[in-house]
Amino acid sequence: MAATVQVTFDCADPRALSLFWNEVLGYRLDSPPPPFETWDEALDAWGIPEARRNDASASVDPDGVGPRLFFQKVPEGKSAKNRVHLDVRAAPGLRGDERMAALERRCEELLAVGATRLYRVEADQVDQGHITMADPEGNEFCLD
Repeated sequence: MAATVQVTFDCADPRALSLFWNEVLGYRLDSPPPPFETWDEALDAWGIPEARRNDASASVDPDGVGPRLFFQKVPEGKSAKNRVHLDVRAAPGLRGDERMAALERRCEELLAVGATRLYRVEADQVDQGHITMADPEGNEFCLD
């Protein structure tokens, strides 16, 4: 049986970054464990002080297909280019001008929720074209 994967982000603001990625991927915040109705209820029961309630956050695919995303607070900021990044499949099956127009539309939507556009790569014999962006904490990802 294949192993499942969780993608973990080190970050300064776990909740904000998880909400950003929910917008990008159509995910939602992970539900609290039973028997708790809300995360505040769970955190109260576990004695987690207010100051520590943004130490972690998690996002899940509502259809249960994609990997869980886990966001954990770390004291240091991002200091180098990602060695691994996510490719957000914003134009699967499209080619040429139609593909790049779809990527540009999605890029505009993500700029409105806090992403930064880094650069666009035009199609050639190897690459069908993509747009490289960064999330609000500077983690690179591609619209592919």
